[in-house]
Amino acid sequence: MANPTPPALGDVPPNPSSNVAPNVTQPKRNPAFKMMVEKRNLIATGLPNFRFKLPSRNWLIFLSITGSFTSLLLYDKYQTKQAKRKWCTVVSHLASEPLSVSSMPRKLTVYLSAPPGDGLRSAREYFQEYVKPVLVSAALDWEVVEGRREGEVRSGLAEKVRRLRRMRGEHGDMELKGDAESMIEQTRQKAGISEYDGVKGDIVIGRHTWKEYIRGLHEGWLGPLDPPSPPSPSSPALAIETPTPDTSSPPDAFSPLDDVSKSDANEDDASPTAPTPTPPPPEPPTEPTKPAKPTQIPPFIFPPAYFSSDLPPTLPSELEPSAPLPFPHILGFFNTPIRTYRFLTRRRLADDVGRQTAAVVFAASRPYQQSSSFSTTSSTFANDSNDASDQGVVIEGQYEQRRLLAHEESEWHKSARKRKEGEEGERVWSDDVVLDPRIVSRMRRFELDPVEEARALRIAKGKQEEGEEPPKPAASWWMNLLGGQKKENVVVVKCEGDEE
Repeated sequence: MANPTPPALGDVPPNPSSNVAPNVTQPKRNPAFKMMVEKRNLIATGLPNFRFKLPSRNWLIFLSITGSFTSLLLYDKYQTKQAKRKWCTVVSHLASEPLSVSSMPRKLTVYLSAPPGDGLRSAREYFQEYVKPVLVSAALDWEVVEGRREGEVRSGLAEKVRRLRRMRGEHGDMELKGDAESMIEQTRQKAGISEYDGVKGDIVIGRHTWKEYIRGLHEGWLGPLDPPSPPSPSSPALAIETPTPDTSSPPDAFSPLDDVSKSDANEDDASPTAPTPTPPPPEPPTEPTKPAKPTQIPPFIFPPAYFSSDLPPTLPSELEPSAPLPFPHILGFFNTPIRTYRFLTRRRLADDVGRQTAAVVFAASRPYQQSSSFSTTSSTFANDSNDASDQGVVIEGQYEQRRLLAHEESEWHKSARKRKEGEEGERVWSDDVVLDPRIVSRMRRFELDPVEEARALRIAKGKQEEGEEPPKPAASWWMNLLGGQKKENVVVVKCEGDEE
């Protein structure tokens, strides 16, 4: 029976007489047509002609490290911004309170100094980054006392206290000078503008500044109003003897200088061989001397004389409250891991400093605590031995002011923790903290009220309070991108330094 289907064009009919299968090969297609087809498909889909594959081992390591560091940095920056905004929102309602036109606003005093081994710039950046936004949100005024070197904050605070004592009626040999500040105060009194009648307070940044603050407070209230007289020479060896001319020799005594002068006078001045006197060479022009930089005032009283001095009659029963703020600052190449960790966790420092600054704004304070006994490794009383303080023994009657921020001393530069050989004099940073109970018992510390603490937690969680605008949710930026949340007109408090 014949095959009903004819053979296809190009097919070779099998040879019925041979039993071997024919070796037929398909013609190869032109690769150019294949590339054109693939390119046309890729252009139609809009995808580039990339070969998707995993990067190499080195690229994976590089991308993992840089991606992880960038993610940690961006997360910390966002959380730091949220922490500062939280505390700015907590104190922002104080800025809308009315202020009398006949009284000055509340003014704080901020004490900061250059950390050991570094300049003043780091302390200024710390204040502008963490403290200043909260003060600006509360519409408070402040005065900054800076110290570039060790002892300048102590000197400035002691002089400020002595000036306050003179204004309150104490008199000394040196009367109050009529400086610009005194003239401004007199002008305000004539205009009927009174000072702020309330709690002002001080902000102290860092352990090194806190030591100078304590030293200057004791010196100002326990020291004299006038500077001590310079020590007089007690031994005759220190007296400077001035030579007196010897008149015991007769006037006709022979002197070789007289003989030379007489012979020179007898020579003929008109002789051509006489040498002409040469004029002295002109003196080189002297450069104008620059005015010397103002040095810090030496202390009027030293710590051993605290307990023998009398209290001034103008000393109040309570001093202005203070708030010592932590200032972590460490230098050195081998401390790079610690510095990197702190750089990536600045959100914790921003939250802690914001909380303590908010406590200063609300002006709630408590007395400094005095513990009956606890283990300490910080400095001790003046009559305690250094060996006992280094071993961390239990010492009776420790004050809270002594051990505040004491952990920062271990991170100071060695030049601030050790004395040079043969160095004498007072070193406020390296010396022990000496406290007088009469001054310490009058000091107070700012503390945040628990009600405001709970309110800050509610603001951080995004809960709306009565009479307040609802805060902006933290995740609204990505929800808006996905279209899952509609934009609302929400009033958000912005801290100083926030990017627009």
